[in-house]
Amino acid sequence: MKITFFGTQPYDRESFDRANERYGFEFNYHRSHLNGNNTSLAQGADAVCIFVNDTADAATIRSLAAMDVKLIALRCAGFNNVDLKAAAKISANKKADLIPMKELLPVTGYIRGGCSPVGMKKRFPTYIHSSAGEHPFIYISAGVRGLQLKIAPAELIAFVGATVAEISREG
Repeated sequence: MKITFFGTQPYDRESFDRANERYGFEFNYHRSHLNGNNTSLAQGADAVCIFVNDTADAATIRSLAAMDVKLIALRCAGFNNVDLKAAAKISANKKADLIPMKELLPVTGYIRGGCSPVGMKKRFPTYIHSSAGEHPFIYISAGVRGLQLKIAPAELIAFVGATVAEISREG
């Protein structure tokens, strides 16, 4: 299987290459973000793997489908899909926002790409979209870039005391 990755950083390559040692897929990495103007970079790929700043609108998906790309895999749900107004309302706050990058390590104990609701320096309220319960397992950051934790949603919710809510823009 040939997989084309968009929006990749060096640490992404290291993680995926290490995980691929037992599978032997053919990977093609691009730092550029997928959009309607560069779908040709996926020519010959069976799948593409995109990140939060990539564009997978209808035109881009049609272009990939025309090249016989059969799968678009997402590496991250992306905060851009989180309705911060709904999150503020659910959490009974005036505003909800991401922790500024410069404050991430001192506040959470994690670096960018390794933030996890499990094991933070201080316990923060955690909100999980209701659709998580539709899956037997979900994957969350294990606190280190490239390392994921497979966990049953109910176990995660109980462990971190999470609130289940509709927090995506899609509902």
